[in-house]
Amino acid sequence: MSQNLSQTAERFLRYAVIDTQSADDKEQMPSTEKQRVLGRMLAEELREMGVSEVREDENGYVYGMIPSNLEEGAAAPALGFISHMDTAPAFSGENVKPRIIENYDGEDICLNKEASIWLSVKEFPEMKRYKGQTLITTDGTTLLGADDKAGVAEIMTMASWFLAHPEEKHGKICIAFTPDEEVGRGADRFDVAGFGADVAYTVDGGAIGELEYENFNAASGRVRLHGASIHPGSAKGKMKNALLMGMEFQSLLPVFENPMYTEGYEGFFHLDRMEGNVEEAELEYIIRDHDRVKFERKKELFKAAGAFMNQKYGEGAAEVYVKDSYFNMKEKIEPYMYLIDEAKAAMEELDIAPVIVPIRGGTDGARLSYMGLPCPNICTGGHNFHGKYEYICAESMETITELLIRIAKRFVKAKGE
Repeated sequence: MSQNLSQTAERFLRYAVIDTQSADDKEQMPSTEKQRVLGRMLAEELREMGVSEVREDENGYVYGMIPSNLEEGAAAPALGFISHMDTAPAFSGENVKPRIIENYDGEDICLNKEASIWLSVKEFPEMKRYKGQTLITTDGTTLLGADDKAGVAEIMTMASWFLAHPEEKHGKICIAFTPDEEVGRGADRFDVAGFGADVAYTVDGGAIGELEYENFNAASGRVRLHGASIHPGSAKGKMKNALLMGMEFQSLLPVFENPMYTEGYEGFFHLDRMEGNVEEAELEYIIRDHDRVKFERKKELFKAAGAFMNQKYGEGAAEVYVKDSYFNMKEKIEPYMYLIDEAKAAMEELDIAPVIVPIRGGTDGARLSYMGLPCPNICTGGHNFHGKYEYICAESMETITELLIRIAKRFVKAKGE
């Protein structure tokens, strides 16, 4: 591989130590000002390497562009690469201390001796595939941030490579780094027109080889239950326990349409939060399904459960709210399947086995696809995102950087498609 590609892991290590955790209880964008610290750093690095039209906007998005260097008469689609800067609020992103495990021996890794936290091969058997390579792990007290600072590092190194090799022909390459993806708002104020790409990829996937153009249809569901608090000594025929009503509401949903029982294309209702008391309780759900018809049925069933509660306990006992979050990008990608074909071909050139899998979640690319920018998702090389067991292989990051380069070069061959 090119010596320049060794920069990918080094970049990632610099970015990983910056706390960019987003917050799901804030209205402003970015939801946390600390995301701007990384944004400013990236904008400055883009300018220093010679990327054109670099800007960081008021919402925390960072954009840049590498102009086409094709000869007159040649053409290629304007191609975008997008990653997000924030890390998940699910686990601490403060004071990240990456550990570097060189020539990994294929055995368990002690992340934190004092707390006896181990990255176990029995629990995560895919670790063995990286024997002899370099792993980057957490110290057991924070997440690592490979989701999605690995994608950021891979895009940055790809951009640096093209600017250092002006003899390599490519079309217009557009770059964007977004805030607040982890709280579902990464595409809220994305400037699709200003970005300037015809098509794009998010670099926000998992293990090397993953290529994704299907994701869940997603909605949030919330039910507020109004009970009646009466002294338990004289409660007969009078008390309505909102906590028990919440449990009853949950029992009306299909038992096995639950994340702990589902995989692949199977959807679910996920009770994400429940709080309250006898007088009032509130339950928050996420509702998911790849199939649009099944997704709509799930939302109707959720509402029907609320209607049943009102019929049983009196009108107004249950207030039910359902709000769509994003939709399956498949229908928006299918007219642009060359995006998948070219990515697969580039993987095969690098001896990467393409693994086309449905995303059991969503990406910025799903919403961007519905905003007019077809945008499937490419792997970053990371594993076990959002927690203390997160790790990434340095060699995978280098290979994925080369993959992005190959894809951009292949798009010149794909002109007119």
